[in-house]
Amino acid sequence: MKIAMVSEHANPLAALGGVDAGGQNVHVAELSAALCRQGHDVSVYTRREDAAAEPVTTTEQGYRVIGVPAGPPHPLPKDELLPHMGEFGAFLREQWRRERPEVVHAHFWMSGLAALSAARSTETPVVQTFHALGVVKRRHQGADDTSPADRIRLEQSIAQQTDRIIATCTDEVFELARMGVPRARTSVIPCGVDLEQFTPDGPTAAKTSTHRVISVGRLVPRKGFDIAITALADLPDTELVLIGGPDEGAVADDPEGSRLLALADELGVRDRLHMVGQVPRTHVPQLLRSADVVVCTPWYEPFGITPLEAMACGVPVVASAVGGLIDTVVDGVTGRLVTPQEPASLAAAVRELLDAPEVRQRYGRAGYDRVHARYSWDRVARDTLREYRRVTAAAAGRRAFDRAGGGELRTGSTPTDRGVRASGLTERR
Repeated sequence: MKIAMVSEHANPLAALGGVDAGGQNVHVAELSAALCRQGHDVSVYTRREDAAAEPVTTTEQGYRVIGVPAGPPHPLPKDELLPHMGEFGAFLREQWRRERPEVVHAHFWMSGLAALSAARSTETPVVQTFHALGVVKRRHQGADDTSPADRIRLEQSIAQQTDRIIATCTDEVFELARMGVPRARTSVIPCGVDLEQFTPDGPTAAKTSTHRVISVGRLVPRKGFDIAITALADLPDTELVLIGGPDEGAVADDPEGSRLLALADELGVRDRLHMVGQVPRTHVPQLLRSADVVVCTPWYEPFGITPLEAMACGVPVVASAVGGLIDTVVDGVTGRLVTPQEPASLAAAVRELLDAPEVRQRYGRAGYDRVHARYSWDRVARDTLREYRRVTAAAAGRRAFDRAGGGELRTGSTPTDRGVRASGLTERR
């Protein structure tokens, strides 16, 4: 099958740990690689951020990454990309008129806008994965939400008009239902984990304290690293390692990094806090294996790959009971779920595990079994292909109906047409 992935800001080749480079980048890269392993032709379209970069890169895994000239050829925050989606969609449209994909899979809401505008002319079905919903972000961040003002309205349009939605967790399906999306138009397919890279066996980083707790993610407030730092004050003989954000020497120059360091100073735990910044993916497993517990403490989380990576390494997880974490972490089996934004609750759950090595081992074994049964990228790719085949079969049926002269019986426009009009994107360059 010829598959077009659209990921306007999350380049699968980007270094992870920056403000806009995280789980979505991993998702697009690993899903594309798994689809290629199963014999499919995959092209990933992402915004070109470097004028000197090659326009097309073929990865070792076999998928192509195509840099789309949309907006200035340098990095921009994703919340500033909406004005360039018309240009992005126009590029896709020209590409697909020459060589039409069988299915388009859009990742994030702005990718959905560009994909819908381009797929209209070729009648190509569009599958949408949001990775995060504006209505949820607005609920949790309020006035601090920097998303474009029209995000929620446009997401509702995309959700209504795309051919199918793949949600990454059950909680997202409920949110989509509140937006008026019928349950029958959504499927839940989670993110996956690289089971060859993340294993219990292999090198293990050295500890500098009796116990080690690790947290991983982009250095943004919603990840809740301040909750973990506050809990550290109640966890003596324990060090906290934060992976993500700017390089270690530049943490103090980052607004969020500076805030977290000041909090650690205030609580008297600065000497037990290690903010190591961005770490190459190949080094993450040895760090995770060194942890007694991995903690994930976001305010909200559309999915969260870190718990899966920890579980694959045989490490128990303590996570906030939000979003996708409710699906992945089985409370009392692979780890613990705690009330979000409550450091005391987090500290108590972590302390319970630090004091019970046999429970940590049991949770670690159960987590390992769970990710191998459900969360391999090859399993995720097979489940995703099922949805691709569903929408391509439906599209073929519509085209056959039209050729047979039944087109005049349809009322209204196609889902793609309606989505493009609602978004305001037209065929302009």
